[in-house]
Amino acid sequence: MNVYRTLVGATRRGKAHLTLIDPDEQEPEIAGEMASKVEEAGTDGIMIGGSTAHDQSVVERTVIEIKKRCTVPTILFPGGPRGLTGEADAIFYISLLNSKDPYFITGAHAESAHLIKDLGIEIIPVGYIVVEPGQTVGRMGRADLVPRTNAEKASSYAMVAEFFGMKFVYLEAGSGAFSHVPGGMISAVKSRLSIPLIVGGGIRTADDAREVLSSGADLIVQGTAVEEEGAAAVAEVIRHVKSL
Repeated sequence: MNVYRTLVGATRRGKAHLTLIDPDEQEPEIAGEMASKVEEAGTDGIMIGGSTAHDQSVVERTVIEIKKRCTVPTILFPGGPRGLTGEADAIFYISLLNSKDPYFITGAHAESAHLIKDLGIEIIPVGYIVVEPGQTVGRMGRADLVPRTNAEKASSYAMVAEFFGMKFVYLEAGSGAFSHVPGGMISAVKSRLSIPLIVGGGIRTADDAREVLSSGADLIVQGTAVEEEGAAAVAEVIRHVKSL
C-alpha cells in the first residue's frame, strides 16, 4: 500500500476524512474497536499519536489492534521518538514550522532519522502550522501561534512547506479547540497551494466540517470528537464529508 497515493486519490474523488486516535486515552483493544467503527463509517485512514511522548510499547500494541480490525491506512502522528513503530503503514513526518524551538522543526527528526529509516515504513513529509488557540500541541511544541486573524502569516508558512517539497500542509487549531481554523484563513492558504491541505482541531459537527471543507480543506481530521462523542457522532460527519 502506498499511503500517500491512497490519500491523494481520496482527495481527487472528493473530500477525505482522517480519524486521530491517541494511544494514551484508552486501552489498545478499545482503540481497535473505535477504529473498526469509524472505518465502517467511511474514514479514509487512522492516525495514531498525540501531543505528548508515549510509551512505545503502547503505541505499537495500539497499531497492532487497529490493523487487526481495519484495512484503511494506519499513519503514525508521533509526539516524539517514542511514538514510533514499524507496525504502522506510514508516518506523517511533521515539521512544526512555526515553533520557536528548532527541536520541533528539525531537531527531533535528526534524533530519530536512523530509527525511522530502519523501520522501513513510508515517510510522508508534512508542514505543520499551529493556529490559535493551539491547545496542548501549541504548548508542547513551543509554537509561535498564528493569530486567527492573520491569514497571510498562515499562507506564508504553507508556501514554505510546499517550497521545501513537503507532501501536505496541515493547519492545526489544537485537539479540543473551542473552534476550528477560520474559514477565511483556510481559503487564503489553499489559494496559495498546489498540494493537499489538511485541517484539524475543533471539528465536531457536520456544520463544522461543511465550513472547513467548503473553505478549501482537502482532508479533515477528527480526534477529540471520537473520544468524547463516540463513533456514531463521527459517522454523521463522515457521511457529510463523503457527500461533497
